[in-house]
Amino acid sequence: MEYMKEPATVSQGNILCCECGIPIPPNPANMCVSCLRTKVDITEGIPKQITVHFCKQCERYLQPPGTWLQCALESRELLTLCLKKIKASLSRVRLIDAGFVWTEPHSKRLKVKLTVQKEVMNGAILQQVFLVEYIVHSQMCDDCHRVEAKDFWKAVVQVRQKTLHKKTFYYLEQLILKHRLHQNTLRIKEIHDGLDFYYSSKQHAQKMVDFLQSTVPCRSKSSQRLISHDIHSNTYNYKSTFSVEIVPICKDNVVCLSPKLAQSLGNMSQICVCIRVTSGIHIIDPNTLQIAEIDGNTYWRYPFNSLFHPKQLEEFIVMDISRVHDRKQGAGAGMRSTKHTLAEAWVQKTSELNTDHQYFCRTHLGHLLNPGDLVLGFDLVNCNLNDEFANKMNPHSIPDVILIKKSYDRSKRQRRRNWKLKELERDREGMDTDDERQYQDFLEDLEEDETIRKNVNIYKNSGIPVESDTDDEGIPRISLAEMLEDLQISQDATGGEGADMLTE
Repeated sequence: MEYMKEPATVSQGNILCCECGIPIPPNPANMCVSCLRTKVDITEGIPKQITVHFCKQCERYLQPPGTWLQCALESRELLTLCLKKIKASLSRVRLIDAGFVWTEPHSKRLKVKLTVQKEVMNGAILQQVFLVEYIVHSQMCDDCHRVEAKDFWKAVVQVRQKTLHKKTFYYLEQLILKHRLHQNTLRIKEIHDGLDFYYSSKQHAQKMVDFLQSTVPCRSKSSQRLISHDIHSNTYNYKSTFSVEIVPICKDNVVCLSPKLAQSLGNMSQICVCIRVTSGIHIIDPNTLQIAEIDGNTYWRYPFNSLFHPKQLEEFIVMDISRVHDRKQGAGAGMRSTKHTLAEAWVQKTSELNTDHQYFCRTHLGHLLNPGDLVLGFDLVNCNLNDEFANKMNPHSIPDVILIKKSYDRSKRQRRRNWKLKELERDREGMDTDDERQYQDFLEDLEEDETIRKNVNIYKNSGIPVESDTDDEGIPRISLAEMLEDLQISQDATGGEGADMLTE
Protein backbone atom coordinates (compact mmCIF):
# COMPACT_ATOMS: atom_id res chain seq x y z
CA MET A 1 0.00 0.00 0.00
CA GLU A 2 1.33 3.42 -0.92
CA TYR A 3 0.61 6.57 0.98
CA MET A 4 -0.47 9.77 -0.78
CA LYS A 5 2.25 12.37 -0.55
CA GLU A 6 -0.04 15.36 -1.43
CA PRO A 7 -3.08 16.35 0.66
CA ALA A 8 -6.42 15.39 -0.81
CA THR A 9 -8.31 18.20 -2.52
CA VAL A 10 -11.91 18.78 -1.61
CA SER A 11 -14.11 19.27 -4.68
CA GLN A 12 -17.76 20.19 -4.71
CA GLY A 13 -19.99 17.74 -6.39
CA ASN A 14 -22.68 18.57 -8.91
CA ILE A 15 -26.33 17.72 -8.84
CA LEU A 16 -28.85 17.31 -11.59
CA CYS A 17 -31.42 20.05 -12.27
CA CYS A 18 -34.82 18.81 -11.26
CA GLU A 19 -36.36 20.25 -14.41
CA CYS A 20 -33.94 19.73 -17.30
CA GLY A 21 -31.43 17.30 -15.74
CA ILE A 22 -28.20 19.13 -16.53
CA PRO A 23 -25.42 19.07 -13.92
CA ILE A 24 -25.35 22.19 -11.81
CA PRO A 25 -23.70 23.27 -8.56
CA PRO A 26 -26.00 22.64 -5.63
CA ASN A 27 -28.38 25.50 -4.75
CA PRO A 28 -31.42 25.81 -2.45
CA ALA A 29 -33.84 25.54 -5.39
CA ASN A 30 -32.10 22.52 -7.01
CA MET A 31 -32.77 24.21 -10.37
CA CYS A 32 -30.55 25.76 -13.01
CA VAL A 33 -30.74 29.48 -13.71
CA SER A 34 -32.61 29.02 -16.99
CA CYS A 35 -35.30 26.86 -15.43
CA LEU A 36 -35.49 29.13 -12.39
CA ARG A 37 -36.21 32.14 -14.63
CA THR A 38 -38.97 30.24 -16.42
CA LYS A 39 -40.59 29.53 -13.11
CA VAL A 40 -40.02 32.89 -11.36
CA ASP A 41 -40.00 36.47 -12.83
CA ILE A 42 -38.63 38.87 -10.24
CA THR A 43 -39.53 41.88 -12.41
CA GLU A 44 -43.23 41.03 -12.22
CA GLY A 45 -45.17 44.07 -11.06
CA ILE A 46 -42.58 46.55 -12.34
CA PRO A 47 -44.03 48.53 -15.30
CA LYS A 48 -41.97 48.27 -18.49
CA GLN A 49 -43.49 51.33 -20.19
CA ILE A 50 -44.15 54.66 -18.44
CA THR A 51 -45.17 58.13 -19.57
CA VAL A 52 -43.04 61.23 -18.76
CA HIS A 53 -44.34 64.75 -19.37
CA PHE A 54 -42.02 67.34 -20.92
CA CYS A 55 -42.57 71.08 -21.54
CA LYS A 56 -41.06 72.11 -24.89
CA GLN A 57 -41.14 75.84 -24.09
CA CYS A 58 -38.96 75.79 -20.97
CA GLU A 59 -37.48 72.27 -21.49
CA ARG A 60 -38.48 70.96 -18.07
CA TYR A 61 -39.82 67.58 -16.93
CA LEU A 62 -42.80 67.08 -14.63
CA GLN A 63 -42.14 65.49 -11.26
CA PRO A 64 -45.54 64.66 -9.80
CA PRO A 65 -47.59 66.13 -8.39
CA GLY A 66 -46.74 69.63 -9.63
CA THR A 67 -42.98 70.24 -9.71
CA TRP A 68 -41.17 70.96 -12.98
CA LEU A 69 -37.44 70.19 -13.06
CA GLN A 70 -34.73 71.26 -15.48
CA CYS A 71 -32.89 68.08 -16.54
CA ALA A 72 -30.42 67.40 -19.31
CA LEU A 73 -30.56 64.19 -21.35
CA GLU A 74 -28.87 61.21 -19.64
CA SER A 75 -28.15 63.28 -16.56
CA ARG A 76 -28.26 62.10 -12.94
CA GLU A 77 -31.22 64.37 -12.29
CA LEU A 78 -33.24 62.81 -15.12
CA LEU A 79 -32.30 59.29 -13.97
CA THR A 80 -33.49 60.12 -10.46
CA LEU A 81 -36.78 61.43 -11.84
CA CYS A 82 -37.28 58.24 -13.89
CA LEU A 83 -36.56 55.96 -10.93
CA LYS A 84 -39.01 57.86 -8.75
CA LYS A 85 -41.71 56.92 -11.27
CA ILE A 86 -41.26 53.21 -10.36
CA LYS A 87 -40.17 53.69 -6.77
CA ALA A 88 -43.19 51.84 -5.36
CA SER A 89 -42.63 48.82 -7.63
CA LEU A 90 -38.91 48.65 -6.82
CA SER A 91 -39.64 48.24 -3.11
CA ARG A 92 -40.10 44.44 -3.61
CA VAL A 93 -36.66 43.93 -5.19
CA ARG A 94 -33.11 45.13 -4.56
CA LEU A 95 -31.81 47.62 -7.10
CA ILE A 96 -28.21 46.91 -8.04
CA ASP A 97 -27.53 49.20 -11.02
CA ALA A 98 -29.33 51.67 -13.27
CA GLY A 99 -28.26 53.56 -16.38
CA PHE A 100 -29.49 55.03 -19.63
CA VAL A 101 -29.47 53.23 -22.97
CA TRP A 102 -28.75 55.67 -25.81
CA THR A 103 -31.72 56.74 -27.92
CA GLU A 104 -32.18 59.41 -30.59
CA PRO A 105 -32.72 62.82 -28.94
CA HIS A 106 -35.84 63.46 -31.06
CA SER A 107 -37.31 59.96 -30.69
CA LYS A 108 -39.48 60.91 -27.68
CA ARG A 109 -38.17 57.80 -25.90
CA LEU A 110 -35.99 57.29 -22.83
CA LYS A 111 -34.68 53.79 -22.04
CA VAL A 112 -33.30 52.86 -18.61
CA LYS A 113 -31.41 49.61 -18.03
CA LEU A 114 -32.04 48.19 -14.53
CA THR A 115 -30.27 45.39 -12.65
CA VAL A 116 -32.28 43.95 -9.72
CA GLN A 117 -31.95 41.05 -7.26
CA LYS A 118 -34.55 39.12 -5.31
CA GLU A 119 -34.62 36.09 -3.01
CA VAL A 120 -36.75 33.32 -4.54
CA MET A 121 -37.43 29.59 -3.72
CA ASN A 122 -35.81 28.29 -0.55
CA GLY A 123 -33.53 31.36 -0.22
CA ALA A 124 -31.99 31.34 -3.70
CA ILE A 125 -31.01 34.84 -4.92
CA LEU A 126 -31.84 35.61 -8.55
CA GLN A 127 -30.41 38.61 -10.46
CA GLN A 128 -32.08 39.96 -13.60
CA VAL A 129 -31.42 42.77 -16.11
CA PHE A 130 -34.30 44.43 -17.97
CA LEU A 131 -35.26 47.67 -19.77
CA VAL A 132 -37.89 50.21 -18.83
CA GLU A 133 -39.06 52.49 -21.65
CA TYR A 134 -40.25 56.01 -20.88
CA ILE A 135 -42.46 57.71 -23.47
CA VAL A 136 -42.03 61.50 -23.48
CA HIS A 137 -45.32 63.34 -23.90
CA SER A 138 -45.44 67.08 -24.49
CA GLN A 139 -47.34 69.09 -21.90
CA MET A 140 -47.16 72.83 -21.32
CA CYS A 141 -46.28 73.78 -17.77
CA ASP A 142 -48.32 76.32 -15.84
CA ASP A 143 -45.71 79.06 -16.19
CA CYS A 144 -45.44 78.70 -19.96
CA HIS A 145 -49.21 78.46 -20.25
CA ARG A 146 -49.54 81.84 -18.59
CA VAL A 147 -46.88 83.31 -20.83
CA GLU A 148 -48.61 82.05 -23.98
CA ALA A 149 -51.93 83.43 -22.78
CA LYS A 150 -50.32 86.91 -22.85
CA ASP A 151 -52.70 88.20 -20.22
CA PHE A 152 -50.92 86.94 -17.13
CA TRP A 153 -48.43 89.22 -15.47
CA LYS A 154 -47.37 90.14 -11.96
CA ALA A 155 -45.51 93.36 -12.73
CA VAL A 156 -45.59 95.98 -15.46
CA VAL A 157 -43.16 98.81 -16.21
CA GLN A 158 -44.86 101.74 -17.91
CA VAL A 159 -42.28 103.94 -19.67
CA ARG A 160 -43.62 107.33 -20.74
CA GLN A 161 -42.21 110.46 -22.35
CA LYS A 162 -44.51 113.42 -22.91
CA THR A 163 -43.06 114.54 -26.21
CA LEU A 164 -44.04 114.29 -29.85
CA HIS A 165 -40.69 112.90 -30.98
CA LYS A 166 -39.50 109.34 -30.22
CA LYS A 167 -35.74 109.76 -30.61
CA THR A 168 -35.13 108.89 -26.96
CA PHE A 169 -37.29 105.77 -27.25
CA TYR A 170 -35.41 104.57 -30.33
CA TYR A 171 -32.13 105.03 -28.47
CA LEU A 172 -33.55 103.27 -25.39
CA GLU A 173 -34.71 100.36 -27.55
CA GLN A 174 -31.18 99.78 -28.83
CA LEU A 175 -29.77 99.87 -25.29
CA ILE A 176 -32.31 97.25 -24.17
CA LEU A 177 -31.40 95.02 -27.10
CA LYS A 178 -27.67 95.40 -26.48
CA HIS A 179 -27.94 94.48 -22.79
CA ARG A 180 -30.61 91.80 -23.49
CA LEU A 181 -33.05 93.08 -20.91
CA HIS A 182 -36.01 92.08 -23.09
CA GLN A 183 -35.50 88.34 -22.54
CA ASN A 184 -37.54 88.16 -19.32
CA THR A 185 -40.51 90.09 -20.66
CA LEU A 186 -43.83 88.34 -21.24
CA ARG A 187 -45.05 91.01 -23.60
CA ILE A 188 -44.06 94.45 -24.88
CA LYS A 189 -46.88 96.76 -25.88
CA GLU A 190 -46.42 100.07 -27.68
CA ILE A 191 -48.85 102.87 -26.97
CA HIS A 192 -49.00 106.52 -27.94
CA ASP A 193 -46.73 107.97 -25.24
CA GLY A 194 -44.37 105.07 -24.65
CA LEU A 195 -43.97 101.34 -23.99
CA ASP A 196 -45.34 98.83 -21.48
CA PHE A 197 -43.13 95.92 -20.36
CA TYR A 198 -44.93 92.99 -18.71
CA TYR A 199 -43.11 90.58 -16.38
CA SER A 200 -43.89 87.42 -14.46
CA SER A 201 -42.06 88.57 -11.33
CA LYS A 202 -41.53 91.83 -9.53
CA GLN A 203 -37.75 91.30 -9.41
CA HIS A 204 -37.45 91.39 -13.21
CA ALA A 205 -39.49 94.59 -13.36
CA GLN A 206 -37.33 96.21 -10.68
CA LYS A 207 -34.23 95.28 -12.68
CA MET A 208 -35.65 97.07 -15.74
CA VAL A 209 -36.45 100.19 -13.68
CA ASP A 210 -32.89 100.27 -12.31
CA PHE A 211 -31.54 99.97 -15.85
CA LEU A 212 -33.72 102.84 -17.09
CA GLN A 213 -32.61 105.09 -14.25
CA SER A 214 -28.96 104.46 -15.11
CA THR A 215 -29.29 105.05 -18.87
CA VAL A 216 -31.78 107.91 -19.35
CA PRO A 217 -32.78 110.85 -17.11
CA CYS A 218 -36.08 109.83 -15.58
CA ARG A 219 -38.07 109.49 -12.38
CA SER A 220 -40.14 106.54 -11.21
CA LYS A 221 -42.83 105.59 -8.74
CA SER A 222 -44.43 102.26 -7.93
CA SER A 223 -47.73 100.91 -6.69
CA GLN A 224 -49.27 97.51 -6.09
CA ARG A 225 -52.77 96.09 -6.07
CA LEU A 226 -53.95 93.13 -4.00
CA ILE A 227 -55.34 90.35 -6.21
CA SER A 228 -55.97 87.55 -3.71
CA HIS A 229 -55.27 86.63 -0.11
CA ASP A 230 -55.16 83.22 1.59
CA ILE A 231 -56.13 83.68 5.23
CA HIS A 232 -55.01 80.15 6.16
CA SER A 233 -51.43 80.38 4.90
CA ASN A 234 -51.23 84.19 5.20
CA THR A 235 -50.03 84.59 1.60
CA TYR A 236 -50.79 87.61 -0.58
CA ASN A 237 -50.87 87.91 -4.34
CA TYR A 238 -50.06 91.39 -5.67
CA LYS A 239 -49.77 92.98 -9.08
CA SER A 240 -47.09 95.68 -9.15
CA THR A 241 -46.95 98.69 -11.46
CA PHE A 242 -43.84 100.81 -12.01
CA SER A 243 -44.29 104.16 -13.72
CA VAL A 244 -41.17 105.62 -15.33
CA GLU A 245 -41.32 109.13 -16.77
CA ILE A 246 -38.48 110.19 -19.06
CA VAL A 247 -37.65 113.88 -19.33
CA PRO A 248 -39.59 115.47 -22.24
CA ILE A 249 -36.41 116.68 -23.99
CA CYS A 250 -34.94 115.13 -27.15
CA LYS A 251 -31.88 115.72 -29.27
CA ASP A 252 -31.94 118.94 -31.38
CA ASN A 253 -34.52 120.58 -29.14
CA VAL A 254 -34.16 124.30 -28.31
CA VAL A 255 -34.78 124.84 -24.60
CA CYS A 256 -35.06 127.86 -22.34
CA LEU A 257 -33.53 127.36 -18.90
CA SER A 258 -34.66 129.06 -15.75
CA PRO A 259 -32.38 131.95 -14.66
CA LYS A 260 -31.37 130.08 -11.51
CA LEU A 261 -30.42 126.92 -13.40
CA ALA A 262 -28.52 128.86 -16.10
CA GLN A 263 -26.52 130.65 -13.40
CA SER A 264 -25.68 127.40 -11.60
CA LEU A 265 -24.37 125.91 -14.86
CA GLY A 266 -21.71 128.61 -15.26
CA ASN A 267 -23.70 131.70 -16.27
CA MET A 268 -24.92 130.11 -19.48
CA SER A 269 -27.37 131.75 -21.80
CA GLN A 270 -30.92 130.69 -21.05
CA ILE A 271 -31.61 129.60 -24.63
CA CYS A 272 -29.57 126.50 -25.46
CA VAL A 273 -29.61 123.57 -27.86
CA CYS A 274 -29.84 119.95 -26.69
CA ILE A 275 -27.11 118.05 -28.55
CA ARG A 276 -27.52 114.65 -26.89
CA VAL A 277 -29.65 112.74 -24.36
CA THR A 278 -27.92 109.80 -22.67
CA SER A 279 -27.82 109.39 -18.89
CA GLY A 280 -28.14 113.19 -18.73
CA ILE A 281 -29.26 116.08 -20.92
CA HIS A 282 -26.27 117.54 -22.79
CA ILE A 283 -26.82 121.15 -23.86
CA ILE A 284 -24.69 123.74 -25.63
CA ASP A 285 -24.89 127.51 -25.79
CA PRO A 286 -24.67 128.42 -29.51
CA ASN A 287 -23.35 131.90 -28.60
CA THR A 288 -20.35 130.81 -26.53
CA LEU A 289 -19.93 127.02 -27.11
CA GLN A 290 -20.35 126.53 -23.36
CA ILE A 291 -21.62 123.03 -22.60
CA ALA A 292 -23.29 121.48 -19.57
CA GLU A 293 -24.88 118.21 -18.51
CA ILE A 294 -28.15 118.16 -16.57
CA ASP A 295 -29.05 114.95 -14.74
CA GLY A 296 -32.55 113.79 -13.99
CA ASN A 297 -32.70 115.08 -10.42
CA THR A 298 -31.61 118.56 -11.48
CA TYR A 299 -34.16 118.64 -14.28
CA TRP A 300 -37.09 117.73 -12.02
CA ARG A 301 -35.93 120.37 -9.55
CA TYR A 302 -35.74 123.06 -12.24
CA PRO A 303 -37.95 121.81 -15.10
CA PHE A 304 -37.95 123.40 -18.55
CA ASN A 305 -39.61 122.62 -21.86
CA SER A 306 -38.76 122.58 -25.53
CA LEU A 307 -39.58 125.81 -27.37
CA PHE A 308 -40.24 124.20 -30.75
CA HIS A 309 -41.54 121.04 -32.31
CA PRO A 310 -39.27 119.26 -34.83
CA LYS A 311 -41.84 119.89 -37.55
CA GLN A 312 -41.16 123.62 -37.14
CA LEU A 313 -37.63 123.25 -38.50
CA GLU A 314 -37.06 125.50 -41.48
CA GLU A 315 -34.42 125.26 -44.19
CA PHE A 316 -31.88 128.07 -44.51
CA ILE A 317 -29.06 128.66 -46.94
CA VAL A 318 -25.74 130.00 -45.67
CA MET A 319 -24.93 133.24 -47.47
CA ASP A 320 -21.74 134.08 -45.55
CA ILE A 321 -19.96 132.62 -42.54
CA SER A 322 -16.84 133.54 -40.56
CA ARG A 323 -15.21 131.68 -37.68
CA VAL A 324 -14.85 133.44 -34.33
CA HIS A 325 -11.49 132.95 -32.65
CA ASP A 326 -10.13 133.80 -29.22
CA ARG A 327 -13.43 134.70 -27.66
CA LYS A 328 -12.97 135.58 -23.99
CA GLN A 329 -15.01 133.77 -21.40
CA GLY A 330 -16.99 135.58 -18.77
CA ALA A 331 -16.50 135.27 -15.05
CA GLY A 332 -17.53 131.88 -13.69
CA ALA A 333 -18.05 130.41 -17.17
CA GLY A 334 -18.15 126.65 -17.48
CA MET A 335 -16.43 124.26 -19.84
CA ARG A 336 -16.50 124.90 -23.60
CA SER A 337 -16.90 122.32 -26.33
CA THR A 338 -13.82 121.33 -28.31
CA LYS A 339 -15.82 119.39 -30.96
CA HIS A 340 -17.65 122.48 -32.22
CA THR A 341 -16.47 125.72 -33.79
CA LEU A 342 -18.06 129.08 -33.04
CA ALA A 343 -19.01 131.08 -36.11
CA GLU A 344 -21.06 134.11 -37.18
CA ALA A 345 -23.28 133.54 -40.19
CA TRP A 346 -25.71 135.33 -42.47
CA VAL A 347 -28.49 132.98 -43.55
CA GLN A 348 -31.61 133.25 -45.66
CA LYS A 349 -34.69 131.06 -45.81
CA THR A 350 -34.92 128.94 -48.94
CA SER A 351 -38.59 129.93 -49.11
CA GLU A 352 -37.58 133.62 -49.28
CA LEU A 353 -34.84 133.51 -51.92
CA ASN A 354 -36.74 136.00 -54.05
CA THR A 355 -36.33 138.61 -51.28
CA ASP A 356 -33.34 140.31 -49.68
CA HIS A 357 -34.32 139.37 -46.11
CA GLN A 358 -31.36 137.80 -44.33
CA TYR A 359 -30.76 136.81 -40.71
CA PHE A 360 -27.64 137.17 -38.63
CA CYS A 361 -26.86 134.54 -35.99
CA ARG A 362 -24.12 132.86 -34.05
CA THR A 363 -23.84 129.10 -34.42
CA HIS A 364 -21.90 126.18 -33.00
CA LEU A 365 -21.76 124.49 -36.43
CA GLY A 366 -18.79 126.48 -37.77
CA HIS A 367 -16.83 123.28 -38.40
CA LEU A 368 -19.51 121.97 -40.78
CA LEU A 369 -20.96 124.98 -42.62
CA ASN A 370 -19.64 126.75 -45.69
CA PRO A 371 -21.26 129.41 -47.89
CA GLY A 372 -23.97 127.83 -50.01
CA ASP A 373 -24.72 124.96 -47.61
CA LEU A 374 -28.24 124.13 -46.54
CA VAL A 375 -28.93 124.08 -42.82
CA LEU A 376 -32.00 123.43 -40.67
CA GLY A 377 -32.90 125.84 -37.90
CA PHE A 378 -35.63 127.62 -35.98
CA ASP A 379 -36.87 131.14 -36.68
CA LEU A 380 -37.35 132.97 -33.37
CA VAL A 381 -38.26 136.31 -34.95
CA ASN A 382 -41.49 135.29 -36.64
CA CYS A 383 -42.83 132.99 -33.95
CA ASN A 384 -44.74 133.25 -30.70
CA LEU A 385 -42.78 131.82 -27.81
CA ASN A 386 -45.22 130.42 -25.28
CA ASP A 387 -42.74 129.74 -22.51
CA GLU A 388 -42.62 130.94 -18.93
CA PHE A 389 -38.91 131.79 -18.91
CA ALA A 390 -38.60 133.02 -22.52
CA ASN A 391 -41.36 135.59 -22.03
CA LYS A 392 -39.43 137.15 -19.13
CA MET A 393 -36.15 137.44 -21.05
CA ASN A 394 -34.82 140.62 -22.53
CA PRO A 395 -35.81 140.61 -26.25
CA HIS A 396 -32.28 141.67 -27.20
CA SER A 397 -30.93 138.47 -25.57
CA ILE A 398 -33.05 136.24 -27.81
CA PRO A 399 -31.30 135.34 -31.10
CA ASP A 400 -33.09 135.75 -34.41
CA VAL A 401 -32.27 132.27 -35.70
CA ILE A 402 -30.85 129.16 -34.07
CA LEU A 403 -29.21 126.71 -36.45
CA ILE A 404 -29.56 123.05 -35.48
CA LYS A 405 -27.90 120.79 -38.05
CA LYS A 406 -26.61 120.71 -41.59
CA SER A 407 -29.05 119.45 -44.21
CA TYR A 408 -28.13 116.60 -46.57
CA ASP A 409 -29.99 114.76 -49.31
CA ARG A 410 -32.05 112.23 -47.36
CA SER A 411 -32.85 109.96 -50.32
CA LYS A 412 -29.16 109.62 -51.16
CA ARG A 413 -28.34 108.82 -47.52
CA GLN A 414 -30.95 106.07 -47.44
CA ARG A 415 -29.70 104.49 -50.66
CA ARG A 416 -26.09 104.40 -49.46
CA ARG A 417 -26.87 103.19 -45.91
CA ASN A 418 -25.28 99.74 -45.77
CA TRP A 419 -26.15 98.98 -42.14
CA LYS A 420 -29.24 98.23 -40.08
CA LEU A 421 -30.54 97.98 -36.53
CA LYS A 422 -32.55 95.33 -34.73
CA GLU A 423 -35.95 96.04 -33.23
CA LEU A 424 -37.88 94.80 -30.22
CA GLU A 425 -40.75 92.44 -30.90
CA ARG A 426 -43.74 94.35 -29.58
CA ASP A 427 -47.45 94.77 -30.12
CA ARG A 428 -48.23 97.88 -32.10
CA GLU A 429 -50.97 99.08 -34.34
CA GLY A 430 -48.66 100.08 -37.17
CA MET A 431 -46.02 102.62 -38.15
CA ASP A 432 -47.37 105.72 -39.83
CA THR A 433 -45.42 108.13 -41.99
CA ASP A 434 -44.52 110.36 -39.05
CA ASP A 435 -43.02 107.42 -37.14
CA GLU A 436 -41.01 106.45 -40.21
CA ARG A 437 -39.68 109.99 -40.55
CA GLN A 438 -38.68 110.07 -36.88
CA TYR A 439 -36.92 106.72 -37.24
CA GLN A 440 -34.96 108.06 -40.21
CA ASP A 441 -34.00 111.08 -38.09
CA PHE A 442 -32.66 108.71 -35.42
CA LEU A 443 -30.60 106.79 -38.00
CA GLU A 444 -29.12 110.07 -39.23
CA ASP A 445 -28.27 111.04 -35.65
CA LEU A 446 -26.33 107.78 -35.30
CA GLU A 447 -24.33 108.61 -38.42
CA GLU A 448 -23.53 112.09 -37.17
CA ASP A 449 -22.85 111.42 -33.46
CA GLU A 450 -20.09 108.98 -32.57
CA THR A 451 -20.82 109.19 -28.84
CA ILE A 452 -24.33 107.75 -29.22
CA ARG A 453 -23.07 105.21 -31.75
CA LYS A 454 -20.76 103.60 -29.19
CA ASN A 455 -23.76 102.41 -27.13
CA VAL A 456 -25.62 100.82 -30.07
CA ASN A 457 -25.06 97.52 -31.87
CA ILE A 458 -24.94 98.29 -35.61
CA TYR A 459 -25.15 95.37 -38.04
CA LYS A 460 -23.90 95.12 -41.59
CA ASN A 461 -26.62 94.96 -44.23
CA SER A 462 -25.52 92.32 -46.71
CA GLY A 463 -28.18 93.36 -49.21
CA ILE A 464 -26.47 96.68 -49.99
CA PRO A 465 -23.00 96.66 -51.62
CA VAL A 466 -20.16 98.15 -49.63
CA GLU A 467 -18.80 101.42 -50.97
CA SER A 468 -15.73 103.41 -50.12
CA ASP A 469 -15.77 105.23 -46.79
CA THR A 470 -14.54 108.39 -48.47
CA ASP A 471 -17.25 110.75 -49.69
CA ASP A 472 -16.65 113.89 -51.66
CA GLU A 473 -19.94 115.41 -50.50
CA GLY A 474 -19.06 115.04 -46.82
CA ILE A 475 -22.19 113.07 -45.90
CA PRO A 476 -21.67 111.43 -42.47
CA ARG A 477 -21.30 107.68 -42.72
CA ILE A 478 -20.55 104.76 -40.42
CA SER A 479 -17.32 102.90 -41.15
CA LEU A 480 -17.18 99.14 -41.61
CA ALA A 481 -15.04 98.80 -38.49
CA GLU A 482 -18.01 99.88 -36.36
CA MET A 483 -20.41 97.30 -37.83
CA LEU A 484 -21.14 93.80 -36.54
CA GLU A 485 -21.85 90.72 -38.60
CA ASP A 486 -25.52 89.72 -38.31
CA LEU A 487 -25.60 86.02 -37.33
CA GLN A 488 -28.40 84.17 -39.11
CA ILE A 489 -28.82 80.43 -38.50
CA SER A 490 -30.49 78.66 -41.40
CA GLN A 491 -32.85 75.74 -40.80
CA ASP A 492 -31.14 73.78 -43.59
CA ALA A 493 -27.61 74.28 -42.28
CA THR A 494 -27.03 70.49 -42.21
CA GLY A 495 -28.31 70.00 -45.75
CA GLY A 496 -31.28 67.90 -44.65
CA GLU A 497 -31.51 64.45 -43.09
CA GLY A 498 -28.73 62.10 -44.08
CA ALA A 499 -26.69 64.76 -45.85
CA ASP A 500 -23.16 65.82 -45.07
CA MET A 501 -22.58 68.81 -42.81
CA LEU A 502 -21.88 72.02 -44.69
CA THR A 503 -18.40 73.28 -43.83
CA GLU A 504 -18.20 76.31 -46.09
